[in-house]
Amino acid sequence: MIPVEQQPHLIRIGMIGLDTSHVTAFAKLLHDTDGEHYIPGARIVAAFPGGSPDFERSVSRLEGYTNELREQYGVKLVDSPEAVAEQCDAILLESVDGRVHLEQFRRIAPFGKPVFIDKPFTTDYAEAVELVRLAERESIPVMSCSALRYAEGLTRVLEDTRTAGSVIGAEFYGPLEIVPTQPGLFWYGIHTVEMLYRSMGRGCVEVRTTTHADHDLVVGQWADGRIGVIRGNRRGNKQFGGIVHRENDSYFVDVYANGKPYYASLLEQIMQLFRSGSSKIDLSETLEIIRFIEAANASRDSGGVKVLL
Repeated sequence: MIPVEQQPHLIRIGMIGLDTSHVTAFAKLLHDTDGEHYIPGARIVAAFPGGSPDFERSVSRLEGYTNELREQYGVKLVDSPEAVAEQCDAILLESVDGRVHLEQFRRIAPFGKPVFIDKPFTTDYAEAVELVRLAERESIPVMSCSALRYAEGLTRVLEDTRTAGSVIGAEFYGPLEIVPTQPGLFWYGIHTVEMLYRSMGRGCVEVRTTTHADHDLVVGQWADGRIGVIRGNRRGNKQFGGIVHRENDSYFVDVYANGKPYYASLLEQIMQLFRSGSSKIDLSETLEIIRFIEAANASRDSGGVKVLL
């Protein structure tokens, strides 16, 4: 393989937080030129492992993904987020723990590099607002979302608008494991919330959550009267999917129907951010998603009361 420094057209990517499966999934897509879903034009050149000692999902994954990134893909490990930012053109902030995203972003913001922040953007709405303000003040292109937002099955349903009319509602389902450090829907519920927002857009005004040991049902009402629903499962069903309702028909969303992994579709969108400096996802929508989850959690913890956004 030709060294990156001898390929000036390549985007040099830095990675922060090596405790998620996206670390090696993205590396394979960018480095494996023989791969079925190879995405050309960039290489990961430096990475900071990070990690959260109080989060088991971070501790148990960090060493394995770090070793694979270094040994299989030849990525240089460095000792700080700042060292990553110094050596790259764009940054993948991958830390699995949403609690650390604001602090890590503060450290790399002075370098002005475009940043993709993996889900969740933050686990607190006030922190999300602060992060967006910092990005805007420093003119840093920022994008954040779940890979499920760009599942090919969902994209196909939303692109077919010729005869079906506008979206009048949607329901999405998926696993909803609860972990202590990522409150309520912030851990896995964010996947279904992202699919809901890609379908419905901004404008939710109130949320109500019904919860049981095995399930959660989140109902959001939009300002124009539309209803969006999230169903979270804790009974072994780990499948994602949904239904998008249009004026003239309803469409099942099969996120597994296409052979292309949704994280490959996501990485294509990230590469557009890195090349163009702009994201298709307005940060105001990202903020509303965090507020939606926070409101759903508040309702969940309060016996299902209605919570205003």
